[in-house]
Amino acid sequence: MKKEKRLFLAIATILSLAFGIVPTANAMHVMEGYLPGTHCLIWGVLCIPVLVWGFMSIKKTLEHNKNTITLLAMAGAFVFVLSSLKIPSVTGSCSHMTGTGLGALLFGPAAVSVLGIIVLLFQAILLAHGGLTTLGANTFSMAVAGPFITFGVYVILKKLKVNKMVSVFLAAFLGDLLTYCVTSFQLAFAYPSEVGGVMASAVKFLGVFAPTQLPLAVVEGILTVVIIIGLESFAKPELRAIGFIKEDK
Repeated sequence: MKKEKRLFLAIATILSLAFGIVPTANAMHVMEGYLPGTHCLIWGVLCIPVLVWGFMSIKKTLEHNKNTITLLAMAGAFVFVLSSLKIPSVTGSCSHMTGTGLGALLFGPAAVSVLGIIVLLFQAILLAHGGLTTLGANTFSMAVAGPFITFGVYVILKKLKVNKMVSVFLAAFLGDLLTYCVTSFQLAFAYPSEVGGVMASAVKFLGVFAPTQLPLAVVEGILTVVIIIGLESFAKPELRAIGFIKEDK
């Protein structure tokens, strides 16, 4: 990797870590003790196969090209910073971007599950953002469901020959939104409405997050496009090594 490429990736990683460490932690991750024990267990068990798959995927990628660890670290830092920056909502809650779309596009959705659970674990312990008992639920929504939608949308749009950067934007945008949809249903399953049950409760939770999350999803899509453009300018060999770029254009 050339000097300027290393400098670009190093600066991106350092800035992500620097801005990701914030003093407050009242965002939309499901907080400690908020879900019943059985729900925590079920969501955690659902994450295990994906985490194992992700670990094996990362191991295989690094075995083929150890230089890609810099890209992997940057993707993890991107998740950390975006999911740590809380934006107040007019509905009385807080929302944040997820940052998982970038890693899903570069390394696949399974690999992002490992990055996501590491980020969520650090946030729960050091920032009181989320919780240990709700780690499985938060991992499933942010690090499993969202990345798989991002990757799936990108693959479909790519096959349809949609412009690459438009595909990146839509994939990251929809992946972010789905994360909050899944979280809303997780909360709805735990606390169904007396009138209307789970669906009525889910609509209420979606209504709480939507006013802030829709514009945040747009911003995340734009940021992901900007990062991809930067990587294609400064780290094209590394992108080719992980299969994101098949050949020079």
